[in-house]
Amino acid sequence: MVHETVTSVTNFVPIDERDKIEHQVEIESYLDSQAHFKLNYRSNSIVSIDEVEKLPKVKVLGTGGTIASKGSNSSQTAGYSVDLTIENLISSIPDLSPICQLEYEQIFNLDSKEIGAKEALKLYNQIILDLPHYDGIVITHGTDTMEETAFFLQLTINTSKPIVLCGSMRPSTAISSDGPMNLYEAIVIASSKNSYDRGILVALNDKIGSGWYITKSNTNSLETFKNIGQGYIGDFVNNEIYYFYPPRKPSGIEYFNIENVKDKLPDVAIVFGHPGLNNEIFKLLIENLKMKGIILATMGAGSMKDETNQYLADLLKDKPEYPIIYSKRSMDGKVPIGALPNVIVDGQVQVFNNAVAGGYLNPQKSRILLSLCLNEGYNLEKIKKIFRKV
Repeated sequence: MVHETVTSVTNFVPIDERDKIEHQVEIESYLDSQAHFKLNYRSNSIVSIDEVEKLPKVKVLGTGGTIASKGSNSSQTAGYSVDLTIENLISSIPDLSPICQLEYEQIFNLDSKEIGAKEALKLYNQIILDLPHYDGIVITHGTDTMEETAFFLQLTINTSKPIVLCGSMRPSTAISSDGPMNLYEAIVIASSKNSYDRGILVALNDKIGSGWYITKSNTNSLETFKNIGQGYIGDFVNNEIYYFYPPRKPSGIEYFNIENVKDKLPDVAIVFGHPGLNNEIFKLLIENLKMKGIILATMGAGSMKDETNQYLADLLKDKPEYPIIYSKRSMDGKVPIGALPNVIVDGQVQVFNNAVAGGYLNPQKSRILLSLCLNEGYNLEKIKKIFRKV
């Protein structure tokens, strides 16, 4: 097989060529395979071999997003496109040679709205492959679906090592682009022993949040990612990481084994509750599109109009195991079990059996949890038990 090669220049020195202390080195990579560079970052500093070997090993996995995007001018903050590789991003951040041994790999390069189950599973498999060999993992990711990827990884990877997601709200070409600093901070956070045993982390705008609770709260603001009710777990100021609490993972995590899942998970739909909702949409989703479960983004704490609740109960009379998750449109708050609706079945008023309280989870996270439950073949009672913990 003949390989076509491309040569790129970078401010790094390969760890396997430690005798070469140069500020620039040419690196060959095969065009017909994923680029994977094993590098120790050098700027104007020199680190001894002994010092390097004592440093934590961190790998950065590039997936695309705004952090890897370019606009047509320095004031453009919308309508840009993904155009940078992980190598481009790494070259834009400060010297990390005193902090860690750094490696990176491009997994895919997409706007995060394009990330589906196939891409999430590919990222999961790469992390599982890399974890035994590194002290921390950083993932560059688009902000639109970052919370879903973080939540998915929290449910499928049980590790004490830090896995940190980062991104940006402004493209690389914008004035005061936030990408380089967010990436730098994420790598430093992943290098720290204090980041162990805290679950999946999200680092943006000097804040450290839990991937379990974090959500994108603003379509434009740099400080968009928030743990609304639970608060941030730490911050990053002037190269100092400060955690507000001792190491602990969030409550309610259920781990799922997806090693044998290829590229698809059970289909679950989200229906946004609103006045005047046409109930026929549920028949379409269940009978025609064969959705395996439905998430309701309810009005208030589990509120759907009585007609809708009864319609669902009648539609599912012969499907006693079909799950309907009652989540909420609101960014914060909980849908408790006591908020689940009463319906009439065979002339008797009773709690809607197919209804499951979504707890603190928003609709997009409820969808992921339900899909993983269905993939395991869990019955409705088991699904209810898992959702009671969240």
